[in-house]
Amino acid sequence: MNNPIHQSFEIAAARCEDLTPLVYRRLFRHYPEAEGMFRRDGSDVVKGSMLAFTIDAILDYAGERRFRMIECEVLSHDAYGTPPLLFNAVVRILAETLRAVLGADWWAEIDDAWRKLLERIGGMGGAQPHRSATRRAVPRGRGHVNRVSGYS
Repeated sequence: MNNPIHQSFEIAAARCEDLTPLVYRRLFRHYPEAEGMFRRDGSDVVKGSMLAFTIDAILDYAGERRFRMIECEVLSHDAYGTPPLLFNAVVRILAETLRAVLGADWWAEIDDAWRKLLERIGGMGGAQPHRSATRRAVPRGRGHVNRVSGYS
């Protein structure tokens, strides 16, 4: 059987030409402060490129881990001022978006694989792992914690 993380992307690719607007719309809804991290001119190209690189890093991490891309991305984003919890939230929001696109084809195996991946990634860069696959405490502004329902 194929890797469930890979399968989720394959199914989504057959149904959705571009995940970028869906992912960033959801990201900015949950993290409005993140929108200010993108410049106005040409930001759609930047968002698409960043999402493509994030997907490549996830596929590498869920597969053979030849390049250790996720670890590098967490560290490089932290160096640019993006805290690991926000980087991890982007990966979680990508999973939520995939779940919405897949609908009934979001099988238990896919859910379990994403839950495990999110927990492993959540422990990188000093970030705390997610407490559960469906409910998470995430940072919202300064010192404020907002509970966001997973897979909304």
